[in-house]
Amino acid sequence: MKRSFAAALLFTVLGCGLLWVGTDGLTAFTAEAARRNAIRSHPRPVPAVLLEDQDGRIFSLKDYPDKLVAVEFIYTRCATVCSTLGMGFRRIVDSIPAAALERDFVLVSISFDPQNDTPAKLKAYGRRFGADGEGWRIARVCSEADLKTVLAAFGITVIPDGMGGFEHNAAIHLLDRSGRLALITDYDQPLAFATYVRTLL
Repeated sequence: MKRSFAAALLFTVLGCGLLWVGTDGLTAFTAEAARRNAIRSHPRPVPAVLLEDQDGRIFSLKDYPDKLVAVEFIYTRCATVCSTLGMGFRRIVDSIPAAALERDFVLVSISFDPQNDTPAKLKAYGRRFGADGEGWRIARVCSEADLKTVLAAFGITVIPDGMGGFEHNAAIHLLDRSGRLALITDYDQPLAFATYVRTLL
C-alpha cells in the first residue's frame, strides 16, 4: 500500500514537473503562446529585407534606429482579417500621441502578395484606412526569397486558398528600439497594444 502511494506520488510530482516545463511555467498551453513568451523574454533580430512602399520608395525595417515599429502582414485583396488589421492599425495611430508618430513610433503593413500588390494597390489600401505614408507605410517585399525569409522570421504562415486568395495567421508585432522582434499580440487587441506602446514612448 505504501509502495503504491509512493509510486503514485512520484508520478504526480513528475507529471507536474513536466507540465510546468512544457507550458513555460503554466503560461503557455499552445506552441504559439510558447513562441510569444520566448520572444518577449528573448527578443530576436529580424532580417534586413528590402521593402517597396506605396510611393515606390525602397526601405528596410532596419531604417528605423531608436524607434519602435509596429508590423502587420496583409494582402490588399483580403476582405476579412486584413480589414480588421487595417482598422486595428488605424485605432493604434489614433491612440498614440501625434508628436510621437514617425519621430518615435512607426507602423508598417507588409503585403505577402507582391505579384498583385503594386504600389498603386498599396496606396489605395493605405488610403482606405488612413495611412499617411510616413508614420504608417504600406509595403511589399521586393524579392520572393526575401518574402520567405521575413515570413519565417515573424512566424507568418501563408497558404493559397485555391480561389486566388490566401489563408494566413495574423498578429500585431512590435520591434524594439534595437530593431528586434520583442512582442507579438493578438490582432484584435489594438488598443491594448497601443496602451503598451505608450508606456515605452
